Amino acid sequence: MKKMSNNTEDGVRKTDNRDTMEFRHEVVIPNEDLPFKMFIFEGKDGNYKVSTHWHQSVEIFLVTEGTIDFYIDSHYFSLKEHQFVIVNSNQVHSIDCPYSNNTIVLQIPVETFQLYHRETPYISFIPQSQEKNRELAALVEQMYATYDAKKYGYELKVRSQFYELLYLLLTSFREENLSEAAMLKKKHLDKLSGVTSYMREHYREEISLEDVASRFGFSSTYLSRIFARYIQVNYRTYLTDLRVNGAVRELLETDHEIGDIAMSHGFADSRAFAKAFRKRYHCLPSFYRKQKELKNS
Repeated sequence: MKKMSNNTEDGVRKTDNRDTMEFRHEVVIPNEDLPFKMFIFEGKDGNYKVSTHWHQSVEIFLVTEGTIDFYIDSHYFSLKEHQFVIVNSNQVHSIDCPYSNNTIVLQIPVETFQLYHRETPYISFIPQSQEKNRELAALVEQMYATYDAKKYGYELKVRSQFYELLYLLLTSFREENLSEAAMLKKKHLDKLSGVTSYMREHYREEISLEDVASRFGFSSTYLSRIFARYIQVNYRTYLTDLRVNGAVRELLETDHEIGDIAMSHGFADSRAFAKAFRKRYHCLPSFYRKQKELKNS
């Protein structure tokens, strides 16, 4: 099988040797008025990073001004003006934007392609010739211009452009032969998506590896193994990360006592919270809160 790169035109591609500390599953919700989500990337001002994550939606990142650094699985792409990447369903990725940019993001629910899976349960898209890549990039820009202007009847116009884009993806960008390794990874990440979603909803509770594994019909050994392989941290570390992240938001957004914050986010007491917090932020929660207050005053 010919191996295709996931960059466009002369975009640079190299191996990513970064130490990844946390993978997270993201839930993508389409715009209320349309069957997809479209927006300008929030890192447009630069000095911005998006940590390693995955989601079930297919995602297109198209740079129209500036540059961004994009990581998909173990590969790095330097995207310049009019270049894009296609992030397939359950493909692990992260973003680094040291400089200002203008990047259109289009997120398409994977269910959109359900009728076109053919003989495999998964569908994947890869960039093609320069001519086809330019055609797709131009169509995404037209879609955003229509959506942003919001002129009378724009929903009809942008939907017609969206379906034209879907047709182009399915007929010109679909990867015909997914490797067994790629299909196995997608299968495992499908399972992990359900697990991590459940953990985000219930992280304040006492949820053990054994309890969660049983809920999803797995053995604790299997769940532990796929956490280590695909998220690259163990179950307990991932759960603690969720608790710390939730507690940090409350720490910065309220004047609640730190002990109360710790208990409300699943920690046994303030000492357990302080230990986990210090490991990740290299200071105590009280010091972190005070520094942020001084910065914002």
